Amino acid sequence: MAPLIGLGAVVLVLILVMFVVSIYNRLVRNRNGVDRAAATVDVQLKQRCDLIPNLVSSTRGYMDHERGVLEQLTALRERSSAPGAPIEERVRLDGEMSQLLRGLLVRVEAYPELKASEPVQLLQRSLNEVEAQIAAARRTYNAAVTDYNIAIETVPASLLAGSLGFARRALFEAAAPDRAVPAVSLRS
Repeated sequence: MAPLIGLGAVVLVLILVMFVVSIYNRLVRNRNGVDRAAATVDVQLKQRCDLIPNLVSSTRGYMDHERGVLEQLTALRERSSAPGAPIEERVRLDGEMSQLLRGLLVRVEAYPELKASEPVQLLQRSLNEVEAQIAAARRTYNAAVTDYNIAIETVPASLLAGSLGFARRALFEAAAPDRAVPAVSLRS
């Protein structure tokens, strides 16, 4: 009888270990999915940052009085491109760059000769494409983070997640100015 109890205890321990390993592996898969999605966002932001010097140089001659905006945009680009910058910092910088880019593109529209310039048109199309890709990458990131956060917050994984080093991740969220409803007027 004692050997059966000992065997039962060993089987129970093995089942418990397999259960913990299964939970751990699922959490690692979810965390790696978040990291992969964050890397995709990072690639898209880098692509945008690579376009900014071209936009700046193409518009500089026409917009010398906008030099402050161009310098701010360049500084944000450098900080966002810095190796090892945490995703939260990149999210914040991304919001600031988006605001400045929108303002700059509105200003470009005010210069008919600049607006008609083929290189500037190409840059605007490229920026629009990159912005769409960034939006898609953000959605993918947020989906991965949501799945990960759900995984670490639901039972039974929630009982082990904290002690195994898994912590909640932040979502990409729109900055306050991006949430404001734009004023649209059809009057001339």
